[in-house]
Amino acid sequence: MTHHQTLTAGVPGERKSHEGVQQYLTFNLGDEVFAMDIRSVREIIQQGAMTVVPLMPEFVRGIINLRGAVVPVIDLQARLGRALTQAGKKTCVIIFDVGPDGDKVELGLLVDAVGEVIDIAPSAIESAPQFGTTIAREYIYGLGKVGSEFIVILEPERALNIDDMVALTERRHAA
Repeated sequence: MTHHQTLTAGVPGERKSHEGVQQYLTFNLGDEVFAMDIRSVREIIQQGAMTVVPLMPEFVRGIINLRGAVVPVIDLQARLGRALTQAGKKTCVIIFDVGPDGDKVELGLLVDAVGEVIDIAPSAIESAPQFGTTIAREYIYGLGKVGSEFIVILEPERALNIDDMVALTERRHAA
């Protein structure tokens, strides 16, 4: 992979804008590598104790106290319809902002491991595939070509849409 930048001390740096190149934070879910736009990432913290909230969907693992703010933690594996993440040495929580401008909400995203910050030019991003992915197409922004590999770039505004998650919780309670 070319144009890599190592992630340092918790908070990634600001996004570069040279030649339209955008920066993405990579992370692992099992053996797969995913990425998300670095602009929505606030910080990365070690996975720690969470307070379980009753009657929540299985993918809401709990809440954490982040400097006095209550932040829900979403298990991305479970949100994508897979088994719950099993905590390991590299398991961490990506704190990011989701929601429309002016109405952003902080969420924690439980992942197996954080990788690095990579640069991907818009011309190196293919649209979401029509078939062959293990997650819902609407959750995918595109496939970023990095060297000879493709990395699935998630669309957090869709994959972690607050209204969708609330509706899912309400449907679960109504059943």
